[in-house]
This record gives sequence, C-alpha cells and structure tokens, in this order.
Amino acid sequence: MTGAEIAVIGGSGLYRLFDDGADIETVTVDTPYGPPSGPIRIGTAAGRRVAFLARHGEDHALAPHRIPYRANIWALAALGVRAVITSSAVGGLSERARPGLFVVPDQLIDRTSGRPDTYFDEGDVQHLAAADPFDPVLRNAATRALAGLGEEVVSEGTTVVIQGPRFSTRAESAWYRSVGADIVNMTQYPEAVLAAELGLGLVTLCFVTDTDAGTAAGDTADAADAALVLERMAQAGPRIRAAIAATVTAVPTGYRPRTLIPADAVRRVLDAPVSAGGAG
Repeated sequence: MTGAEIAVIGGSGLYRLFDDGADIETVTVDTPYGPPSGPIRIGTAAGRRVAFLARHGEDHALAPHRIPYRANIWALAALGVRAVITSSAVGGLSERARPGLFVVPDQLIDRTSGRPDTYFDEGDVQHLAAADPFDPVLRNAATRALAGLGEEVVSEGTTVVIQGPRFSTRAESAWYRSVGADIVNMTQYPEAVLAAELGLGLVTLCFVTDTDAGTAAGDTADAADAALVLERMAQAGPRIRAAIAATVTAVPTGYRPRTLIPADAVRRVLDAPVSAGGAG
C-alpha cells in the first residue's frame, strides 16, 4: 500500500489539499473501527509525500461527536504516517487569542462525553502519559513556520474541547475562560491522544474565527455562529494552506515521534483484523 510519513487532517473549511490536476492517489483503508471520515488522498505537498484526510468528510457531513477518530488515526498509522498536522477552527477565549490569529496549543481540557477515546480499553490495557498531548517537536516546527510567513502566532495555549455541535452558552464561555482556557474547539479530543497512543506526533494549527459567546467585556460582535465560522475559514483559506505547507516543510527530516505506549502494544493494535463496517 502506498504510504506517506506526513499526514494533514483538514478541519472545517479545508476539505481538499492538493491542486486540481495534481498526481494524487486515492486510498480507501478499512480499519477495525469502521471506515474513516472519507478517502485518503496521497500526493506531493511542499515537496514531500503527504496523506490528506478531511476530518468532517469531504462534504462536511460528520458532526464533531460523530467523527470516527479511532478509524482516522488507525488508517494514517497503517499507511506509515509519523507526523500529523491538523487544522482547526477555534473560538478565542483569552485576550491574546484574537480572531484572525493562529494558535498552536500545547494543552487541552476535555469536556466531551461518550467518544471512544482509546485503543486500549479491553484486554490489553495501556495508560497513556498525556501531560503534553501535542508533540513538542512538531509544535516548535509549526511555530517557526508560521512566524516565517509573517503570521502573528500564539505559540502555546490551552484548548477546551466541547462536545458540539452547538456552541457555548455565555456562562460556559465565562467558565472556560476562568479556568485558563485560551481557545475552544470541538474536535481536538480525542484526536490528539489517539495519535499519541499509536506513536504518531500531532500538532494542531488553530485559526481563531470568533470570540465564542462573546468577550469577557461582553462584546458580542464576533460571537460564534456557523455562518461566521465558515465565512472566516473561507477567507483565511490561502493563509491556512500556506501555514500547512510551511509546517510540512518544517517537519524535521528523519523525524521520530515520542514513544508513549510500548511498541509491541501499538503493533498489536495495528495488526488487529480490519472490517469496513466495524464499530466506530
């Protein structure tokens, strides 16, 4: 099977990566956790072999709590991916996470519920050390890449991941801000920890589209709604694509992700029987 060492997972507004007419291979990967969000497109981006997967599906048909996160990450690992670069639309909570900026988070707070969030929940139980859920090497590479483009970037921060698909109430938004969250998102968990379990490094390039339910001062001019988020992601499309390309270039040659779960346990997961219709 054709492989790639780098993958890009596109979030809201990013459903294709490669230019029309590019030499692209479309790969369908069956997994023990059912089908991924969609086909995986493999081609050349920024001079490197890259696999691309649209997180919500290529027609944005999957709500955040319905995304087959385990299938997505397993499929990329099966293709030989080591570094995963993801894009996310986020709401800004802290004063420094203003709309129009990029944030490269280093921490997250999980406020989701009911999402399958581990490969090691039955029989072979492993405990992930998740103190630093995003890969430090890739985060540094992404931060440098964004700065090299002239982007103003928040080089660390905390994401609170909510269940979705609804946005926050004002009370919830104030609560998230009070506990130190900088941005709010619906998909970074369990994506980041699943990648870590299978020995994939992951970094998320977050583009701030809104102020969630409004600023701490009560300004709701940039408060989140679906139309605003998609409009601003579309407007920022060229910047996001440039950020992804620069980050792909910045992934160190010979990059090796952290080993947080024993290699033999990871291999047992990747050797599990596959099924196109398995449970997600």
